[in-house]
Amino acid sequence: MDSRRAAIWRIAIGGVVVGAVFLGMIVTGSVPSPDEVRDYGDSLGLLAVLAFVPLFVPVNFLISWPILAGAAGLLFGTIAGTPLALAGVTAAALTQMWLARTLAAGHHGNLLPERTKAIEDFLTRDGALAVMQSRILPLLPYGIVNYSAGLTRLRFRDMALGTVVGAAPKVFAYAALGGSLGDLTSPEAIAAVTLIVVLGLIGLVVARRQILIERRARPA
Repeated sequence: MDSRRAAIWRIAIGGVVVGAVFLGMIVTGSVPSPDEVRDYGDSLGLLAVLAFVPLFVPVNFLISWPILAGAAGLLFGTIAGTPLALAGVTAAALTQMWLARTLAAGHHGNLLPERTKAIEDFLTRDGALAVMQSRILPLLPYGIVNYSAGLTRLRFRDMALGTVVGAAPKVFAYAALGGSLGDLTSPEAIAAVTLIVVLGLIGLVVARRQILIERRARPA
């Protein structure tokens, strides 16, 4: 088996394992409810603050980051929950990028399909800016960017910087929304939803602009 195929198999097996664990948690009813998460966090006190980011990283393999950011707002409030969630999102991004790169170890070529070569070039060429723009785009799962980046030559510092800058507004919005779950008609909840919608529209504009730039840059 050549190195490319072996690397792809390792990545696929890793994805199956994560999916199996998540499915097992759902089937056995092991996924905690929001109330259970809040009660458990209250019982931990300061330990919950110290453990949040380390726990965010493995849990993010199974649960989407907006839910975890909302949980941070629910547990700690918007002001304290936002930096904790942003630290968790950044740490999870670096971990997932590292995992993909580790699983692809031994293969020195590009594992991404040839049709995605422009994406790899964009990530490698623009680094932190490319990551930042990917965080702004609506409906683009962070996990896909994180794992895909691990298969490129993107530097970890660029992933970290781009995530901190690009994800901060969305993290704040979801943390604020999570902190307002008790009253979704509150000004804070309405402001959070409005910010999420506005960021989505901005993301669409950024995406359209970047597509036009990439098209113009292609040789005729």
